Amino acid sequence: MKLKIGLETVAALVYTVKDSQTSRLLQEQTSPQEFLIGHDLLIEGFEQNLIGLSEGDHFNIQVTADQAYGPIDPTAIFDLPLSTFAEEDGHVDDEVVQVGHIFPMEDENGIRHFGKIIRKMKDRVTMDFNPPYAGKDLQFEGQVVTVRMATEKDKNAI
Repeated sequence: MKLKIGLETVAALVYTVKDSQTSRLLQEQTSPQEFLIGHDLLIEGFEQNLIGLSEGDHFNIQVTADQAYGPIDPTAIFDLPLSTFAEEDGHVDDEVVQVGHIFPMEDENGIRHFGKIIRKMKDRVTMDFNPPYAGKDLQFEGQVVTVRMATEKDKNAI
């Protein structure tokens, strides 16, 4: 009998993630990616639908934005002075500070967030700190490659 995906198992998956509304490909994992199940490492709506699948099973899972990364938070989109990106000599490298570029930044509590420049103006930039897939309903399609019981090493790696 094949082992089924459940709590304390490791599932190796190949899959694609698409925007459910546009069918635009967002992510593709063509070599098996292992996931420890039951430790809040996957979005809830995806993990719940994997439970009970076995090696060789195919899946096509729809996850609403609310079950994935949530809606777009307008308060996570704001302007920062262009000087925020100045090097030690005070110069801002226009090659680096471009629309579409993503920068790691820390908040006042030392927590790292990734922000994407979505608009550049003369003296400031607009940054979006929402997760890249926020506000999107997602479609996961793929196959379970293997399922095995999690080891202590797996559990300690998180």
